[in-house]
Amino acid sequence: MRTVVTGGAGFLGSYLCERLVERGDEVICLDNLLTGSPGNVAHLLERPGFRLVDCDVTGFLHVAGPVDLVLHLASAASPADYLAYPIETLKVGSIGTLHALGLAREKDARFVLASTSEVYGDPLEHPQHEDYWGNVNPVGPRSVYDEAKRFAESLTTAYGVDTAIVRIFNTYGPRMRPHDGRAIPTFIRQALDGDPITVTGDGTQTRSICYVDDTVTGILALADSDFAGPVNIGNPAELTMTDLARLVRELTGSASPVTYIGRPVDDPHRRCPDTSLAAERLGWRPEVPATAGLRRTIRWFAEEREPLAG
Repeated sequence: MRTVVTGGAGFLGSYLCERLVERGDEVICLDNLLTGSPGNVAHLLERPGFRLVDCDVTGFLHVAGPVDLVLHLASAASPADYLAYPIETLKVGSIGTLHALGLAREKDARFVLASTSEVYGDPLEHPQHEDYWGNVNPVGPRSVYDEAKRFAESLTTAYGVDTAIVRIFNTYGPRMRPHDGRAIPTFIRQALDGDPITVTGDGTQTRSICYVDDTVTGILALADSDFAGPVNIGNPAELTMTDLARLVRELTGSASPVTYIGRPVDDPHRRCPDTSLAAERLGWRPEVPATAGLRRTIRWFAEEREPLAG
């Protein structure tokens, strides 16, 4: 297959590119490198069939030759990024999605939108099933991301080509940026540096963390199916933020204290996917336990720190 991955130099996009190359696809990775990094796909640059193109999908989007699959992941994904780039986030969710859909229509390709659990907002239903419409603040500070993805889902549904929507829950693993603002890289960085591990709020809020290999397997299972979704991809095992911080501290062998700071506006109190639809329609279930995934992630962060320290 010949596959286009928008946002392919980002954390999750780079793993998708890697898996696609490994299975023999020709991959065109499009990224404007606003939050992505060439380093995430540097190991693929010499592989036959892989190409990295500096491209902003909110501008002109053209790919020569046939395309079988378009995976649209282009977007800032962490709160720190989409709060720093609010207009860019709204544009890539709207204009960027429109252009990516147009490419899929032009090439008669299947299109997969990487949406997010953020479309559920601060949910009142637990766990969140795909039929739940969510509890979203359309004018709050997080709305630039939430509403961009909700609009992208609506546009994808209305466009009239072979499309699918995947709602991705909290995903973690190596290649996350230590200062991207998300909980796991923040906790790991602080623990390895011996700094206080800062938990927002009172720490009782929950997240369901899914190791990146499992998330990629779920996305590709949807891409290779004829199912339109939307479908949740995430790990239904909930952890409180305090428990997650303590687990990271234990796995790093750190003596860092766990401290508490103010909770961001509209920060969801509970986040947990109902993944029964993914199991039924895609035969997908997460396989990597949190402890194993965190160990791999911590090892990568520690190895990345060593040359910097030297």
